[in-house]
Amino acid sequence: FKTEETIPKVVKAPIVFGCGQVQTGAFLDSAAPNGLFGLGMDKVSVPSVLASKGYASNSFSMCFGSDGMGRIYFGDTGSSDQGETPFDVNHSHPTYNISLIGMEVGNSSIDVNSSAIVDSGTSFTCLADPMYTKLSESFHAQVRENRHESDPGIPFEYCYGLSRNQNSILLPKINLTTKGGSQFPINDPIIVISSEQSSFYCLGIVKSSQLNIIGQNFMTGLRIVFDRERLVLGWKESDCYEAEDSSTLPVNRNQIRNRSYTW
Repeated sequence: FKTEETIPKVVKAPIVFGCGQVQTGAFLDSAAPNGLFGLGMDKVSVPSVLASKGYASNSFSMCFGSDGMGRIYFGDTGSSDQGETPFDVNHSHPTYNISLIGMEVGNSSIDVNSSAIVDSGTSFTCLADPMYTKLSESFHAQVRENRHESDPGIPFEYCYGLSRNQNSILLPKINLTTKGGSQFPINDPIIVISSEQSSFYCLGIVKSSQLNIIGQNFMTGLRIVFDRERLVLGWKESDCYEAEDSSTLPVNRNQIRNRSYTW
């Protein structure tokens, strides 16, 4: 790792990467075919190890840029002007779970009373009813393009055709209202699919039977702070290139105090 300073310094941290030789279960078929980077709340995760060894504060941030740029900052506790909401932690099975109290889709305000897991390891957001239907139907009512026929090879239900010369899409703005009232903005809710025969876009939400999961696509354009000391989720608009307005909490080792690390 290297520190985020004017003159970066290399820090040797006790993190081990490896390849599995014998695997069973879901990892053989559909889950994480390219591997997992452990960022959970349990003690075996990378941020837990770094914090326990005194290398960084027990907090980290992730940023997914609209151009594919991405960053992880270990020890980042965010900024004073970020949006925030508390984690609802189940200590027997801790996850980055937050409470949602509403949604705004264009000109529609929707009351909800549900929870969602914020999971950067899930590519597309998954929502269960009633949230799925309420958000999708409100989105559908406000888009201008015609509904595209469903494709069994695509997991998205709400898709819309694009004309051959169309170079822009007018979409309703989506915000999730979190516990405490902060608005979590959804900057890139769609996925565009093109082929020689046709082009269309889909609302990037997969219908779930039970869990609500805010996936990577709903984090685009945001710097998401997983503050595990204060037990809050933070977010702020970002292009993921700048480390401005970030801060760190004191850690145990004086020689690397108040630094965050980029992976």
